[in-house]
Amino acid sequence: MPTCEHCNGHVSERFAQVFADEHDRVLACPNCAANAGIAEVARERARARGS
Repeated sequence: MPTCEHCNGHVSERFAQVFADEHDRVLACPNCAANAGIAEVARERARARGS
């Protein structure tokens, strides 16, 4: 099961697929990061994938 590297809390497989880094690490879960920050990362990654 994927976990948050910051708090060691469980995150869903889907969350990990979207927010994990290139080493499959989830550096912050919704409890550890502001939702605005998570949304910003999602937008950046979506732009990078679209290029």
